[in-house]
Amino acid sequence: MRFIKRIVVGNDNPQNMRTEAEVQQSMDMVNKCLAGTPRGYLLNIEKSFGLYNIGEHQIVLQYAVYHVGFDRKPMWLDDHA
Repeated sequence: MRFIKRIVVGNDNPQNMRTEAEVQQSMDMVNKCLAGTPRGYLLNIEKSFGLYNIGEHQIVLQYAVYHVGFDRKPMWLDDHA
């Protein structure tokens, strides 16, 4: 592997909550990496959750981080930050 793309799917920061559209966009990126050309390989999945107290409210955030490896960096990946 010469290039590894790290993609976070879900909410990992209680100060910066992601919308459903942003989470879906991240999942679409994972699918494109695994099905597009050049094809990426799923190296690892980190699953995590956090329990946060914000004022009187208790919030549970969960997310997954996908590590996708490529033989070379795809040119289309430059279009997505």
